[in-house]
Amino acid sequence: MTRSAAPPEAALQPRFVGTIDDDPGACSVPHGGGWRPGARWARDGAISGHSSQAELDALPAHQRPTMREMGRRNEHAEHPFKAMPSDEGGGTTSTPSLSWATLWRRPTVLVLRTGQRDVITAACPVAIDLGLRPAMAAAHARALVADLDVQDADLDADRALLDRLALHAVRHWTPTASVSGEDGLWLDLTGTTHLFGGEERFCRRLLAFLKRFGLTARIAIAATPGAAHALARFGSSDMVLLPAGQEAQALADLPLAALRLEPEALVSAARFGLERIADLYPMPRGPLARRLGLRTVERLDQARGLIAEPIIPVVPTDTPLVTRHLLEPIGTPESITQVISDLVDDLVVVLLQRGIGARTVLLTAVRVDGEPQRLVVGASRATRDARHLKRMLGLRLAQLELGLGIETMHMVVAHHEPLGAEAVGALLETSRKGRDLAPLVDQLSARAGEAAMFRLTSHESDVPERAIMRIAPLHAPTGWPGWKRPVRLLRRPEPLSNVVALMPDHPPRRFTWRWQAYRVVAGDGPERIHGEWWRTDREKWTVRDYFRVEAQGGERFWLFRRGDGVDPDTGDLSWHMHGLFG
Repeated sequence: MTRSAAPPEAALQPRFVGTIDDDPGACSVPHGGGWRPGARWARDGAISGHSSQAELDALPAHQRPTMREMGRRNEHAEHPFKAMPSDEGGGTTSTPSLSWATLWRRPTVLVLRTGQRDVITAACPVAIDLGLRPAMAAAHARALVADLDVQDADLDADRALLDRLALHAVRHWTPTASVSGEDGLWLDLTGTTHLFGGEERFCRRLLAFLKRFGLTARIAIAATPGAAHALARFGSSDMVLLPAGQEAQALADLPLAALRLEPEALVSAARFGLERIADLYPMPRGPLARRLGLRTVERLDQARGLIAEPIIPVVPTDTPLVTRHLLEPIGTPESITQVISDLVDDLVVVLLQRGIGARTVLLTAVRVDGEPQRLVVGASRATRDARHLKRMLGLRLAQLELGLGIETMHMVVAHHEPLGAEAVGALLETSRKGRDLAPLVDQLSARAGEAAMFRLTSHESDVPERAIMRIAPLHAPTGWPGWKRPVRLLRRPEPLSNVVALMPDHPPRRFTWRWQAYRVVAGDGPERIHGEWWRTDREKWTVRDYFRVEAQGGERFWLFRRGDGVDPDTGDLSWHMHGLFG
């Protein structure tokens, strides 16, 4: 992050405490930023008269005097540790500019044994500038560059790094991430890019994240994994954002290797004169599958979106996961309920072994066409009650789109908390402990929505409408004020009309609210509340006088008058309804 530096005059404005003399009289220090009396440059007479500033501007930059030498009153002091020698004994603390030549003192390449020869798998930027490229023979590279540093490639370390990046992506970017080949990642960004400001901004943040680790990357976002894979490795740009439905046009000019074909298929395609992906479009499927293999047709359809290509996401090792692979696709509610029941039973055993409870459970049902269907249920308190989890999932079962049937089901605990043992006495009906309301709250939230279940608690604020906030239904409210407050507080104060009241400290005798007239028989107040001046300038002098009144019909209201009745700046003396006591 960079911080824009403010001008010295604005950043170093003096702050005064106490009385300020508006008429200081004759002062020995001139105003307007002139020369300070006694400054060395002014005393020595090096610069004189009206031409001093012009002569300063005419000097070279390295010969101009510093602000401190010229005696400017609003000059900034040098950093106390800027000119100190380093701990290693060097005489300067200036950091040399870093470049690839300093980081890689010698051209470096990584080689891998392939058959009877060594092939370059990666090269540093210095080696690339010298003409070395991956897939080049190591013997050829040594002949081109004399002082070449050749090291063995470590595929296991590369795979471990990709696995760590995939796990980081699952935790911070998207719940679906997978390793793609030997040098890439697949990220399913469906429904997640808006959290980062859009697809383009997410890509730029991702490139900056990898750059901090010394990694370079090429990113492509497309509607299919095959198209994204091809554009990232064979596209013309380091960042490609492909709109949905344009996969065929974008892949037309790319080589056949972009489809992740087998080496035998590439050799056969070269024999028939097929070089680009567009050459496969007009060919009939039968001859194409017979000449290049059925896998080629499948890869082509996956890249264009005609066949689904599911991404198998990585799952953190500490996340409980259970899976059921079905022999035949199922599509009836009874069979799906039975499989969910079996998954919950298996999941409860895993939770019991680890001593944890589930807060969020994700059920993924993979259809025959590869399209995943997801159900998410949340618990207000950590639980491993199998009956409760089955009922929660059963309430969401209607959200599944079965299609032609479901062939695989996964259940993973996305969020869990420690859950220890409970005393046996607490489980008995004769125990004095109250019944647990968490199952009831979860079932009501599943039916009415999570936003419908909440409790109110106090919040630190002087304004009544800001002094209350929503919390989870099982959280205990704390910090209620000692002042009497209405049972129901209106979201916004509503104006009253036809108000008759004695000024300044008496409650109203009559008023009209929501087209109904009320006659007040008793009242108490006022309770004066000032506005929060540190929030906005409008509340700097705001005053509210609250009254508790009882109408002739027995209704009790909480209303207020804007202003104290004396100073016009405190309010316009209008009356408002803010709450009801009964």
